[in-house]
Amino acid sequence: MDAQNLEKINTMLDADVEIREKIKEQVTEFDKKARSLSGILNRIHSTRSEQMPALLDTARPVLASCRETTAALAEIIPPNQFWKWKDMWSNSLRSAVFSATLVEYLHSGGLLSLEQVADILGINPAWQDRFALSVEDYLHGVINLVNELSRLAVNAVTLGDFEQPIKISLFVKDVFAGFSMLNLKNDLLRRRYDSLKYDIKKIEEVVYDVSLRKLAPSTKPS
Repeated sequence: MDAQNLEKINTMLDADVEIREKIKEQVTEFDKKARSLSGILNRIHSTRSEQMPALLDTARPVLASCRETTAALAEIIPPNQFWKWKDMWSNSLRSAVFSATLVEYLHSGGLLSLEQVADILGINPAWQDRFALSVEDYLHGVINLVNELSRLAVNAVTLGDFEQPIKISLFVKDVFAGFSMLNLKNDLLRRRYDSLKYDIKKIEEVVYDVSLRKLAPSTKPS
């Protein structure tokens, strides 16, 4: 290689190093927010249903602050380089998706769409070639949600909330039915989808026990 070509390659390598370092700074900040959300939302397992709205109110500002980080990342990434760098923030983004969907489930009992999650996290569709919420990252976040709800189904019973496992069961089965209609090519996603069967089985066992003991109002004889 001639000197001019080597200089050009070195310039490109230096630019990549600079971008990578800037991304790392923002991902570190993203991780801090994700951990903070995880710490707050982990308290759902020891929080009674009537106290849940107050707990969610503490999580929402942290979730909203993720918008600053997504905007900063979009500013760093050069045009048409989304796929080159996305693996650096995928775990943080999946964690944020999980938190957003969990907050919404606990608030309304519904599932946020990919577009709704992107909006909550401040991800602008105009950034598509630089920073976006991919389908895979969204689905990983939803699977994390189901994993957490299977745990909540058990802990809700210990807190005397016998309706929650029934609601979770209906919700999770609906999500699982949706996944079964997807053509999942990604091996990791496929394996994680298959593992949802164990979550469903765990939830069904809780619901069966609640129903057998006639603990939930809907299962008590009128």
